[in-house]
Parts: sequence; C-alpha cells; structure tokens
Amino acid sequence: MTPFEFLLPYSLEEALSLLDLEDPGIRPVGGGTAVMLMMKAGVLLPTRLVSLQRIGERHARVERQVDGTLVIGGMARLADIEAHPSVREGWPLLAQALRGVANPRVRAVATIGGNLSHADPHMDMPPVMAALGAQVVVTSANGSRTVGADALCTGYYETVLRRDELITELRVPPQAGPGYYLKLTTRAAHDWPALGLAVVLGGMQGDRVAHASLLTGAATDSPTRLRQAEAVVQQRGLGEAALREAADAAVAEAPLVGDAHGSVAYKRQLLRVSLPRAIQNAVNRNRSHA
Repeated sequence: MTPFEFLLPYSLEEALSLLDLEDPGIRPVGGGTAVMLMMKAGVLLPTRLVSLQRIGERHARVERQVDGTLVIGGMARLADIEAHPSVREGWPLLAQALRGVANPRVRAVATIGGNLSHADPHMDMPPVMAALGAQVVVTSANGSRTVGADALCTGYYETVLRRDELITELRVPPQAGPGYYLKLTTRAAHDWPALGLAVVLGGMQGDRVAHASLLTGAATDSPTRLRQAEAVVQQRGLGEAALREAADAAVAEAPLVGDAHGSVAYKRQLLRVSLPRAIQNAVNRNRSHA
C-alpha cells in the first residue's frame, strides 16, 4: 500500500483547513467503510486521509426541532439514526430503509455524511433522502451552502461537492405521508440492490394523492426522480390501472444502466413490476397505522 498521512483533527474548522480544493489525493474519512474498500481495491490511492471522528459530538446529533424538522449531523452513524425514537415515530420511511443498509457492523460505523458524499449509485440513502425532501448543508472553510438531496448526486460516484467541502448537516422536513423503500437484490437481502425505489405519498385521501415523490436508485447512475410516473399517480390516483400506467411511464423515462446486478432489460422489467408494489406497500402502511 502506498504510504499516506492519516490526520485526526479535533474540530470541524481544523478538518476543513486540511482539505484542498486542488488536490484529489486528500480525502475526508467518516466511518471509513467505503474509503477502505476503495483503497483495498486499488481505485483510491490517497496522499492524506482526514479523519472526522473527533470533530465534536454536535456533528453527530439527531434531533427533532420545534418546527418539526429532523436535523441530522453529518457524522451521525446510520445505526444511531435508525434507532432514534424521533426517526422511528416521525420518519418511518427513513427508519425502514436504514434497517436494510449493508449489515449491523457497517451501520454501526458508517456515517450519513459519508454515505451520501460517496455517491455510489447502489447506496440506499440518496434516493430515500431525496424522496423525503431533505436539504443537505455543505460546509467549507469559506462558509456553508444548502443543496437539495435530489440535486446532490450528479453521476456515477459524482456529486456537487467540491474537494474542500464536507456534508455537515441534513435537514429533513416532516414526512409528508406514507412511504416505503423497496430494495431488490440478486443475492442476500443486505447486498447491493439491482433496483431501489423510494416512495412518499403526500395528502392521501382514499385512492387519491396530492403529491407523489417517486425515486429510483441502483438501476441508474444517480438517484432519479420519476417525474412522469409521479404525474400519473397525482392525476389518476392509486387504482390498479393507474399504477400500471405509472410503471410504464417510469420504464419509459428512467435512464437505466446495466451492471453486474442485471442488464438494462432485466432492470426494466424489475421497475415495471416493482413500482406498483412499492406504492401499494406505502398505501398498506398508511392503512395499518390509520
């Protein structure tokens, strides 16, 4: 292994000062689960790793604010987010999706900021956070800016983050209605998905919805909002025929890509079959909690 620096700053400000906009060899490390795998595979040869483990507990907080917003620090571990009472009560989609991420060992160390910034298209959190309408606070030594979760990932392992920026916080509005995350794998349940579907149905009244948020992951290079399918559901409701039409619209619009988990044709069929199932699962969850 090529030698590299491993630095352990004790504040966010110090950590940011150790990053470099112009140097691709310098990488921040949260839980380290993704970075270590990339280094073992030889696709990442860093000159400096900046650990974020000691930058302060406030950057790992999970709390529900007075206005109902869920605030999650960028260093919050996935297991801690899933187990938090406020998340389980107010954001059941997030809690449900987190239970299927990797395995308990990974969830115990992986951080939400690292998970999102890694931008592997097979990750579960990017489409889920986008479906929930989360806002991502991104910080550099020059200040902070806010990015919608649905605009964070721009391609295969690509985001809008600059090399001198870190995800420091997520702000998640109250879950607008029943939701569900459907993860389809070709091997074990915790494996990388061939297709992920995040669904949130807002303003449900019977078989009608005021707003539908439908995103796919894994089958595309980055989380993709299925806008035509959303329009069908909002206009035609949740009947069987409408859901079939929404599935056809999703297949027509999604820029599907083939990989080791399945060909484009296979993922096309997965999407056609699974979108109505994911929406129906969200509806069923709403009925069970009514």
